[in-house]
Amino acid sequence: MFDGPLEDRMAVRERIDAYSDAVFRKDADAWIANWREDGVWRLPSVDVAGKAQIKAAWVRAMSAFAVAGFFATPGAIEVRGDRASVRVYTQEVLIDHAGNVRRIVGAYDDELVKEAGVWLFASRAYKVLHDQT
Repeated sequence: MFDGPLEDRMAVRERIDAYSDAVFRKDADAWIANWREDGVWRLPSVDVAGKAQIKAAWVRAMSAFAVAGFFATPGAIEVRGDRASVRVYTQEVLIDHAGNVRRIVGAYDDELVKEAGVWLFASRAYKVLHDQT
């Protein structure tokens, strides 16, 4: 479902795109700029809380890859005031330093909050739908 003011839905979509672009560029500062200070990143095996801890976990994860492709497609964006609930489907192509390729199809259930006119991720809960190594 896509519901709420179009301007806000577009801004949320642009936040998702900025996140994806930062992954492709392996730009930790641009990537973490998408998060609230008290954000929570829920991964299949661990929850990471707080912007500094989230960034550190991401930097560690990304160090394993020479190339990281991250394609994101929203399945739903519902805006209610200064909060948004979002479902995002992902395709990842990860190439390690030895040239091995891993392809993952996943999904995020997201909560975003609008702060001073800017939409930021408050939480992202990730699940793997398919993993091909």
